[in-house]
Amino acid sequence: MNRQRINRRQALRIGASGFVGGLTLPRLLEMQATAATGAEPRARSCIFIFLDGGPSTIDMWDMKPDAPVEIRGPYRPIQTNVPGILVGEHCHRSARIADKFTILRTHSHDDNGHTTGYHYMMTGYRPNFADGTNSRIPVNELYPSIGSIISRELGPRSNMPPYINMPHPMNAGGPGFYGAEHAPFVIESDPVQPDFEVRDLRADERMDRSRQERRQRALAALESRSEPTGRAATMSTYYRMARDLIASPAARRAFDLRAEPESLRAAYGHTSLGQCALLGRRLVEAGCRFIGVDHAGWDTHFSCFPSLERDLIPQADQAFSALVTDLHDRGLLDSTLVVMMGEMGRTPRVNAQAGRDHWSQAQSVLFAGGGIRPGRVIGATDRQAAFPTSDPVGVADLLRTIFHLMGIDCDKTYLTPLGRPVPIVSGGRIVRELI
Repeated sequence: MNRQRINRRQALRIGASGFVGGLTLPRLLEMQATAATGAEPRARSCIFIFLDGGPSTIDMWDMKPDAPVEIRGPYRPIQTNVPGILVGEHCHRSARIADKFTILRTHSHDDNGHTTGYHYMMTGYRPNFADGTNSRIPVNELYPSIGSIISRELGPRSNMPPYINMPHPMNAGGPGFYGAEHAPFVIESDPVQPDFEVRDLRADERMDRSRQERRQRALAALESRSEPTGRAATMSTYYRMARDLIASPAARRAFDLRAEPESLRAAYGHTSLGQCALLGRRLVEAGCRFIGVDHAGWDTHFSCFPSLERDLIPQADQAFSALVTDLHDRGLLDSTLVVMMGEMGRTPRVNAQAGRDHWSQAQSVLFAGGGIRPGRVIGATDRQAAFPTSDPVGVADLLRTIFHLMGIDCDKTYLTPLGRPVPIVSGGRIVRELI
């Protein structure tokens, strides 16, 4: 059941308007529509890059060069193209475009578990299960994820799925009680592979078009006799979505990375993250609302620095900088919000195994486009990057800000199948410094 409501502040405004000059029915309906859709959207789409495992932001975006070596690590800070903003030396590509994005250094929460932290970040709600630290099983039976919320509130554009995951399902990225209609379309093949294709978009070559049409008519006739429920209803939704995609030449073109020049593919990097980011840009152009990219490997407990400097940081730096630059050059950055973050950061102190452990109390998050004020650093942490020294930004704050930029009313409430009201975001504030 979809319940749109006008909150107390809006009701008071309506009352005041009626008292002063009378409130006409058209004006009341206009105000109700505004309450239902939220603020005027700045972003039409969002590309959400999730560095799964917890990026070491003290080695990337929040350097502490004056701290002892066991805190600061081996990397030196470098100047960006924005005077006064420094980043880690292995983020040199992003340093050249720092005027196009903003670093939030005070994201903070208290869940140090991978699975539970991921769930918290994706839904805004605490999970009702214990963390399985090494688990990567997508667990989300109740609360809708950020992509599913955007799917429900904004709907599809241009016959494209509104919500896409790649190169596999995002942990806790499911629709929860919203149902299968708002589940992600998952690309379960890696765009970096030379034979990459979205197999689900390929029609069965063993059946000609007339036979496929007969099957669809038979299925429709069967469903018309009784409304599908339970598993049957879920599968009916999936079948319909699949048919729509297979029948759409525009959708097939959007997923065809071979249409991109080799020079641009190389600029993004011939890595899983780089090619996912490039495909994300193509999906934005085609009309997708939310693209979630999961990049694993950031759980660096042991000998972290070789993998950070050889693989992890360069791949993220290249993919993010190329994506932001490409969107800007195509005139899409203003309408596309790009977010890069993980479920946590890493400990300020290097451990005895030359790695960094879980640390959710301070993490940097990168934002670009979609109404974000670029070329800035928001917030600060202490001398060890352990805790925020300015107002911390929590999970609800982050989600509320993203939804606000996309024109979604965060206070809208839906009922679970058991009748429990669940607001899109519970609590939190819009981070005005970002906008």
